[in-house]
Amino acid sequence: MVVKEEKSAQSNCILDGKAVAESIKERLKARVDEHVSKGRRRPGLAVVLVGDNPASELYVKNKIQSCKKVGIESHLKRFDAKASMKEILATIDELNKNETIDGILVQLPLPDGLDSDAVLDAVSHEKDADGLHPYNMGLLLAGKTGLRPCTPSGVIALLDEYKVTVAGKRAVVIGRSNLVGKPAAILLMQKNATVTICHSKTEELDAICRNADILVVAAGRSCMVKGSWIKPGATVIDVGIHHQKQADGTSKITGDVDFAQAKEVAGLITPVPGGVGPMTVAMLLSNTVQAFETRMNARQK
Repeated sequence: MVVKEEKSAQSNCILDGKAVAESIKERLKARVDEHVSKGRRRPGLAVVLVGDNPASELYVKNKIQSCKKVGIESHLKRFDAKASMKEILATIDELNKNETIDGILVQLPLPDGLDSDAVLDAVSHEKDADGLHPYNMGLLLAGKTGLRPCTPSGVIALLDEYKVTVAGKRAVVIGRSNLVGKPAAILLMQKNATVTICHSKTEELDAICRNADILVVAAGRSCMVKGSWIKPGATVIDVGIHHQKQADGTSKITGDVDFAQAKEVAGLITPVPGGVGPMTVAMLLSNTVQAFETRMNARQK
């Protein structure tokens, strides 16, 4: 994929996550095809879906379709909302032992009454397609090779693809979750950015944001970041996604950043949708292929 160089605020550029994700998928497909040509099986991804959350159903459908494009075998394990922890953990144990499964994804959120942490921790760290197991989070913190959380690694891949300079820059991350905020900050530090982590208790948040060369927003609040918060020419990564019902019954999708305002100030900015979302799926597939290759290499030793 040919990407554009960094732009000034006067000629802002959209960071097209959808196009970059497709490019990553093409590269992954080439890797999978090479393995198959050598007589190896295809990588396998198991998706555990509990309940009937419409958003989760859509996300899982998209992930399964993406698997097909890359050549990954997908396996859907579906449970109704009344499923017990015992049932779910038993299935995860079976998947951990299944030699044709290389990655396991538990689709979040889980229904009320289920312990998400316990379910995620039950997944083998070697098959942790989401990169959220404490073992892999520890490898991330230590700067060692491992499976990375999908959304933060997607953010970094997007910056890399657009040749955004990170080293020496001031980066601000709004959000401190284990899913996005913390790992995104660590990955940016590993690329030699000077990172500030902000959250709901941060004072003078707007002033802090105005110093950011790179602003990653994972706050969970629709249109929280205004154009006046953004340093002219900054790179803005909007991780949020919100579905808001309009008076006419239609749904409007927004991010954590007021895009209409921000795009007039930022040098580079992700749209919602079409920015970080597709990158998250691409990195899920990347983790699955990486886990497959790690297991294949271990067997050859």
